[in-house]
Parts: sequence; structure tokens; C-alpha cells
Amino acid sequence: MTRLILATRNAGKITELRSILADAGLTHELVGADAYPDVPDVKETGVTFAENALLKAHALARATGLPAVADDSGLCVDVMNGAPGIFSARWAGRHGDDRANLDLLLAQLADIADEHRGAHFACAAALALPDGREAVVEGQLRGTLRHAPAGTNGFGYDPILQPDGDTRTCAELTPTEKNTISHRGKAFRALLPPLRALLG
Repeated sequence: MTRLILATRNAGKITELRSILADAGLTHELVGADAYPDVPDVKETGVTFAENALLKAHALARATGLPAVADDSGLCVDVMNGAPGIFSARWAGRHGDDRANLDLLLAQLADIADEHRGAHFACAAALALPDGREAVVEGQLRGTLRHAPAGTNGFGYDPILQPDGDTRTCAELTPTEKNTISHRGKAFRALLPPLRALLG
């Protein structure tokens, strides 16, 4: 069994990716970057989700000598020209402070009417092998931003994005429901064919 390294230390994301890949029939062993504490975090210096995902995947593959899978994702708000985008996780200034990020974004959108609150989650998923081979794909989930958070599932901006065609936010969906429609689910399912092709 080939071990695949997921280039994240976010426990919620590791659980989500394990579920998505297992549901798709992938039998590889999946471990997070926390299994390799000596490997430093990678600076996300790219200007797109795809660039950042590839940066992380290649860095981890080189450091461990194992295939690495990484993603970069965020919320893109229509009236903000796609912001916070690649800055989603540190929108309020400190990386990973979900509540502060939510509060700041909601404050910035406070006067925006419902019909102009369109947004989408975007995700780029990348696979990198130690020999330099790579693949990168993308997925999106469109929706509308609520005026206040709702739901306790998920993480990040899940409590404020209501997917098109649903009455609940992403944080009110079950993990299975979310993985079926999510940007990350779509991207990682799209990564499966190149993953199987490159790993055999």
C-alpha cells in the first residue's frame, strides 16, 4: 500500500479528505503532515490556488520521498472581485482564526443586499511525486452568503455559505452531503484519475 501525505496539519481537512478519497475507492494510506513534524510548513507565495497547492505538494514530496497531495482553497466573493480568495485563511490578519475571518467578512458585507451576495468556494488539488511529476485540478461550489453564521459542521467559512439549490449553509450539511457537492470534494474526485495514473 502506497502512503500518501496530505500537505496539511488541519485535522478537519484531513478527516474530510480521507472520507472523500475512501468514498471514491482509493485504498492508499493517508496521513497528514503532522506525521512528519520535522518538515517545515511551506510559505504560500503563489498568486493562485493552483500555484499554492503545487508548492505545498512538491515541498512535502521532496522532504519525505513520498507522493504528496495538497490543496489550496478559499472563498471568492463576487462583489469583492474574488476576495478574500487566496487570503481566506488569514483575512483578519492571523492565519486560521475562523471566527475573526467570518466576523470581518460579514462586517465588510453588512450593507450588501441578498441579491448581490453571490460567492463560491474554490479549491485546487495537487499531486506531486518525488521525481517531479505533478497534476493539479480545480473544483467550485457556488452559493450565497448569509448575514449570520448557521451550523456547527465544517470549518472556515462553511457557516455563512448557502449552496445554490439548498436552504442550509455548508455547516448545516452532514459531512457526506457536504463532500458530495463541495469544492474540495469535486477537486479531489477530479484528482483521482491522474492520481491512479501516476501512482499505478
